[in-house]
Amino acid sequence: MSASQRLPVIFFGHGNPMNALADNVYTRGWRQICSTFPKPRAVVCVSAHWYVPYTAVTAMQSPRTIHDFGGFPRQLFEFQYPAPGSPEIASQLWDLVGAELDTEWGLDHGSWSVLCHCYPDADVPVLQLSIDETLTAQDHYRLGASLAPLREQGILIVGSGNLVHNLHTYGWGRRVVEPYDWAVRFEQQARAWMLAGEHQPLIDYETLGQDAALSAPTPDHYLPLLYVLGAQLPGDKVSFPIEGVDGGSISMLTVQLS
Repeated sequence: MSASQRLPVIFFGHGNPMNALADNVYTRGWRQICSTFPKPRAVVCVSAHWYVPYTAVTAMQSPRTIHDFGGFPRQLFEFQYPAPGSPEIASQLWDLVGAELDTEWGLDHGSWSVLCHCYPDADVPVLQLSIDETLTAQDHYRLGASLAPLREQGILIVGSGNLVHNLHTYGWGRRVVEPYDWAVRFEQQARAWMLAGEHQPLIDYETLGQDAALSAPTPDHYLPLLYVLGAQLPGDKVSFPIEGVDGGSISMLTVQLS
């Protein structure tokens, strides 16, 4: 593929699992984004919800739909996203990043709650790549760079998490919660760095002070962004096609490099 044909790389702020069933500004935005480029040969998704002490890739032909949450309506637990997998591409990821071939995991809500809107017919193969909790942030960024060649092979690279994700300060049960000042400041600064192509401060996010500590108190939802930034290629432009903050402390920002 030429630079004009290669697929983008996208970080989705996935938020509440109920978005899988919702028709809202975020889900309509996800659908719109994926309509702006050719249907991929496959999707490789780095989800916040597969956070384990090793790097692995789903390698089964038919990954199961994982309902990795509690306290939601039965309709959400009955939801199925029967996208196929691709053992062939899984083997390619073993070569690219040394990912173990996994036949047990499947697709968790970090992937299917978004992709069910992007590709509602579940006709695009989906593979998940785990986040290895033993690696440094710099290591995760380098793994993202290793994935970049896939973009020119018809494969869409997706990171699914949230730039700001603090459930302890989330406005549970409240209809309207204004974004916390620290969440707004951190997102604005992160956006400025991304627009400037300055990735190192975002890799070193744990050194950025209180705003970053409150915005990313755990690494799981933040690290998928580093895979996306690592997969940036020369000529890519940064855009933020979806924005918003849910419950005061969950950023729904989408970051697209294309």
